[in-house]
Formats: sequence, structure tokens, C-alpha cells
Amino acid sequence: MKATFGAGCFWCIEHVFRKKGITSTTVGYMGGKTVNPTYEDVCTDTTGHAEVIQVEYDPSKITYGEILDIFWNNHDPTTLNRQGPDVGTQYRSAIFCHTPEQEKEANKSKDELEKSGKFGRKIVTEITPAKEFYKAEEYHQKYYEKCGIV
Repeated sequence: MKATFGAGCFWCIEHVFRKKGITSTTVGYMGGKTVNPTYEDVCTDTTGHAEVIQVEYDPSKITYGEILDIFWNNHDPTTLNRQGPDVGTQYRSAIFCHTPEQEKEANKSKDELEKSGKFGRKIVTEITPAKEFYKAEEYHQKYYEKCGIV
């Protein structure tokens, strides 16, 4: 199964998804209008793409709900088009759904979190159908590992 999330800088979020049941992680771009965008293109904040993490997972070992928990707990879903010092639509909070079931579960989890008041502010995470995924350049893949950070 596949799941795709925008949660700010993909370098920062990729390593948190490396959990039991996640069989692979790939960083890239989704949700924009430019075909085959490069990192430099996306950084202009004109392509409409979000930096995303796309995960493949084994649903017998980890549920989509558990993956949503990783997403919600590792970024700020209340800041529009920014995460920390990173500003622009490419850093937006987004869930790109690959199935109607994912969309239903994502909306339910967002509604429950909103009602719980956990974040203290309105959740601005967009939930939309997955579009074309463009894999980021190789030097971005597992970036923290390549740099010796994790």
C-alpha cells in the first residue's frame, strides 16, 4: 500500500516514517502544475508542488491510521504554507489520498484532532486525491543518512 504526505521539508520528515511496517520511503513532489519539476523549480514557490514523503507500507504490520498518527505528531498542521522557518506552498501540510478509504480516514482523523483541541488552533492540512508523484533528485533521498545526521 502507498501513502503520501506533505509536512514541510522532506529532509526533516523522511526519517520519522522509517518505522516497522514501512517498507520504503521516497521523497518527491506532488500537487502542482509543472511536469517533472526539479528541486530548484519547486523552491521558487511557483510550481504548486509540495515537498512530500511517499511511503510504501505493509498493512498487516502498520495501519493507515498509525501512519496518520506519525504524520500528525511530527509537524505543525496549523501553520499555512510553512513549517518552522521554511515558508512557501511547497512546505504546506497535506495528505494526498490514494483511495477513497484513505480520504475518509484522513478526514475523520483531522476532524477528531480538531475537536480534541490538541493543537490549540485550526488545522489547515489539505486533504486531496493523490496526483502525479515526481521523485526528487537522488541526493535528497535519505538525506539525513547521507549526511550522518541519523
